[in-house]
Amino acid sequence: MRAEQHLAHELDELAGRHLRRVRRTIGGMQGATVRVGGSEVLCLCSNNYLGLADDARLRDAATAALAEAGSGAGASPLISGHMELHERLERAIAQWQGCEAALVFGSGYHANIGVLAALLRAGDEVFSDELNHASLIDGCRLSRADVRVYRHLDTSDLERQLATSRARRRLIVTDSVFSMDGDRAPLADIVALAERHDAWIMIDEAHAAGVFGDTGAGLAEATGLGGRITVRMGTLGKALGSYGAFVAGSRALIELLVNRARAYVYSTALPPPVIAAAEAAVAIVRADPARREALWGNARRLHQGLERAGIAMQPFASPIVPLVVGEAADALSVAESALARGVLAPAIRPPTVPQGTARLRLTPIATHTAEQIDRAVSVLAGAMQDTRA
Repeated sequence: MRAEQHLAHELDELAGRHLRRVRRTIGGMQGATVRVGGSEVLCLCSNNYLGLADDARLRDAATAALAEAGSGAGASPLISGHMELHERLERAIAQWQGCEAALVFGSGYHANIGVLAALLRAGDEVFSDELNHASLIDGCRLSRADVRVYRHLDTSDLERQLATSRARRRLIVTDSVFSMDGDRAPLADIVALAERHDAWIMIDEAHAAGVFGDTGAGLAEATGLGGRITVRMGTLGKALGSYGAFVAGSRALIELLVNRARAYVYSTALPPPVIAAAEAAVAIVRADPARREALWGNARRLHQGLERAGIAMQPFASPIVPLVVGEAADALSVAESALARGVLAPAIRPPTVPQGTARLRLTPIATHTAEQIDRAVSVLAGAMQDTRA
């Protein structure tokens, strides 16, 4: 059998289980609404939490950087790619995060695999929440450390595993806000356990940076625990509306990553327009709490509206509002029905989420209006009813 036949067979198998994924082409800017197939629809699935991806201030900063510094960085950071713009952004992030230093990576995936592989080696142990993001899971595997998986949010299980560890180096790694359920890691308990068992902590703030805390620095800021967490990773392409990621921590941590994080050392640095847009976003996030307030207000309105419509919802914990449907085929049906009525919220299916928990992962943004949120509730409730009928 030729390679193409093998691959086509695999695709047919995925389609038969309602798990084949297809890209949907989006027109226009990323905002409260987008164009799909020539029609304007409400976008209720983006990580553009604060509505900055189409903000004029970010576009102006990117345009100015393009004119001043060009379209690309030209090389990896240790060759000639670490430009003045990169240096300035890293200083701004470190100050925002309340850390000694910060380092910018090409993406959240790069950051997570880069950090874990740089900090851990064979004989070390890493303790990972079972619902951590795929990039953390892959980073744990690449590190060659022994991986211990603890039950989701279960600090009793984590403590049992830490108590039996005899590793030279122990690292607890967790999302701070989990991307599919929107629930939060019990950071206070995790910090207490880490200090009791001489472990380090790495948190992934991808869905918390810009969203939680007085200045939007993340869940570590919101809980006042930032100074007791070894590694803080966040992204620049979600709430901050640009692209890339950062790691913040001690100066020694950042210098070690500059030397050992292969995902950083061997990747071309991010282009100047992207860096300038991210710097503008950091300034806006720190200075404008009204955007976070609008985001949280929209998320609560959506969650409460779906509950009033008779839909069973998980407890409200973040602007990620999961509408759990169950089977993959049913989730696809709800998503297609919603899109036909003007709301874009694709189905999330295994292996991204566990079997039997396929869902629509709903994420309102700060620039949605109350009327748009109410219309989304009506559309989603109707789509759910259509599928159950």
